[in-house]
Amino acid sequence: MKAFRIGIVAIFTIGLIAVPAWSQGKEKGGARGGVDGGYIPKRGPAPVKAQAAPRAQEPARTPEPARTQAAAPRNRPPADQPGHPEAPHVHTNGQWVGHDSGKNDPNYRLDKPFEHGRFAGGIGKGHVWRLAGGGPSRFWFNNFYWSVAPYDLNLCSDWLWDTDQIVIYDDPDHLGWYLAYNVRLGTYVHVMYLGA
Repeated sequence: MKAFRIGIVAIFTIGLIAVPAWSQGKEKGGARGGVDGGYIPKRGPAPVKAQAAPRAQEPARTPEPARTQAAAPRNRPPADQPGHPEAPHVHTNGQWVGHDSGKNDPNYRLDKPFEHGRFAGGIGKGHVWRLAGGGPSRFWFNNFYWSVAPYDLNLCSDWLWDTDQIVIYDDPDHLGWYLAYNVRLGTYVHVMYLGA
């Protein structure tokens, strides 16, 4: 009888722990399209159909005398839902939030698209790369070198440049750019391939 009571108490205790954990997971990635660290989108974003008004870059400001470096423009979009990042991100339902400026966005215009060639190392869900060093202006993995778009620099300040895993996707709207999706954070930035 004592073993029976211990068994009942153990089952009840496991239930108290497991049910809240299970329900949190459902809410995080359920029908709302949560942002979930570890999620990898099946494909990149679709091209923008209706041409949205291009975002104008904020005018450059002269640094104050006490500062040594001018701040990058603040282009962090507000979180689309409570608990979501203030950065372009991908919902667990595959929706790419923030990729809506279209082909004429002046912030991603290049004079020489694919100046350093095209990336042939593997694109999409089946190719997860671990960052090996550097920073946003020049980072690398597996001897492939990249640079974050100047307009996106403040969107990747929380990336770990020597350990984060990323997935590269084609950018269907901005010629010469790719999208680097951070698996840990669920966010992405525009990146340029610099060669091998």
